[in-house]
Amino acid sequence: MAAALFAIMAVAPATAAAQPYTDYARESLYVPVRDGTRLAVNVYRPGNGDQVATERLPVIFVFTPYRARIRNAEGEVVETALQDSLGLRSLLRAGYVVAVADIRGKGASFGARRGFQDRTEAMDGHDLVQWLAAQPYSTGDVGMVGCSYLGGTTMHTASTAPPALRAIFTGATDWDKYAFVRRGGITAQFNTRPDEPLSDDLASVPVDDDADGAMLRAAVAEHAANTSMAGLWYGMPYRDSVSPLTGNAFWDEVAIWQYADAIRDAGIATYFWGNWNDEPTSDVILAAENLGSRLLVGPGSHCETPRDFAFTQEIVRYFDHELKGADNGFAQQPRVTWWSDETGEAGHYERGDSWPGARSQASAWYLGDGALAARPPVAGARTFAVDYDVANDAYFAFWPSPLDAHGLVYDSPPLDVGMDLLGFPTAHVTIAADRPDVDVFVYLEAVDAAGAVEVVSFGRLKASQRAISPAPWDNLGLPWHSGREADAAPLAAGQSATLVVPMLATSYHVPAGSRLRFVVTGADPRQRNLADLRQDPAPRITVAHGWEYGSRIELPLAREGGE
Repeated sequence: MAAALFAIMAVAPATAAAQPYTDYARESLYVPVRDGTRLAVNVYRPGNGDQVATERLPVIFVFTPYRARIRNAEGEVVETALQDSLGLRSLLRAGYVVAVADIRGKGASFGARRGFQDRTEAMDGHDLVQWLAAQPYSTGDVGMVGCSYLGGTTMHTASTAPPALRAIFTGATDWDKYAFVRRGGITAQFNTRPDEPLSDDLASVPVDDDADGAMLRAAVAEHAANTSMAGLWYGMPYRDSVSPLTGNAFWDEVAIWQYADAIRDAGIATYFWGNWNDEPTSDVILAAENLGSRLLVGPGSHCETPRDFAFTQEIVRYFDHELKGADNGFAQQPRVTWWSDETGEAGHYERGDSWPGARSQASAWYLGDGALAARPPVAGARTFAVDYDVANDAYFAFWPSPLDAHGLVYDSPPLDVGMDLLGFPTAHVTIAADRPDVDVFVYLEAVDAAGAVEVVSFGRLKASQRAISPAPWDNLGLPWHSGREADAAPLAAGQSATLVVPMLATSYHVPAGSRLRFVVTGADPRQRNLADLRQDPAPRITVAHGWEYGSRIELPLAREGGE
């Protein structure tokens, strides 16, 4: 089939003139995978004028549930491959074939999704990588790029070790799906939103040979059999739960750490990326350290392009080095790059060979009678009733808003000197409750001299899952809770227990004159099932303080030089 040719100069950055290819040719088609399911694949080949590149080029592959090509409400066609948030448009100009495919059960692809990022989807990715490598326009070398779900498909495809897959650049993904979705045994935010209606997939642009859209309609009809994402996660409360929807221990099936040896043994180059104000970043750091990967941690939220950083150029340079063998200095670049926070919008990037916070020193701040101090207070306790009325209007809040009004608050005095935090805080909270089990959420906040509050880090833990076990990977010295059903320990009446809660990694400068604030609640607005969780009367949680109870937060103080 002749591929149509389109100009992209109108949307190219000012530096596009220096790139070898200003135009592209696109074609879309169905490619069958090993079980015969047909997946919609869109292939973009670089070109100039009306000439498509004739030489063989490396391929960059993206595997998405969000529809590779759609027609929006205004009737405009929106194409993933022509966006540059992941450098795809720049890669196309730089002499890469870019291919974007819809996962089975989504977009224009046929089939139904058995389970979120299951082995079927992973093997689909494997088959498409190998198909792309065998095409006449390909050198046989394939790279993958993605963020969020697309980061997950990148990792799961890599876990099958396709021989043609040489390098991946992946952001905001997970190392351990159980800890990612049910951190501390509690679902909150990720992957529990309602499933999209089939009409969203019907907005996909049909493949080239489907002029009347009949194949698209037939494909989308099969999507009605997709397994509910939220239903899948809610139905497996423990790490070793058997899913009633898939019939197996599904957390094990979708845990990337289980396949780490396969990725390492295949020699696939890995580059992980996250941003500090994004929950997956803690998993990204763990994955990078356990795989010996390159790592970038920028400022900002979920999958935002890191500001003040040549992000798309970094992606192109990385793939030029890994897929084209370019001697561009990338091999000599330090393994880790991270945003070091200063005041307000200020900050700078630092580079090194250790993960951010590897050399930070712990500083304990103790809970008291509403106070947070560097010394343990006189023994005492405070009690609150869980407030379930914490919901807000944010459909997808990647970072929580301050929750001071919904639980216990502990404030420090204004700091005499500024404090630089880098790494993972850890909370130690001794509690008792009037129920056998409660959900406990902890937040570290910074309150500036004018009273503005910002959440710096947070964590959560179900009281019954407080037992600490050896982690099956390098957990960077953090406490690890197994989440296994046999390790669950409900609270006995009158019993107190200490919860050790790992909190999310941070890079944050607390200026002199600001206060630290520690908040404890029993509910979080990012729990989408608050209506189901609500109890009447509400549970009452008591937090003990004093030397013998050890309730405190340990803060990672950065050493001079940022490490």
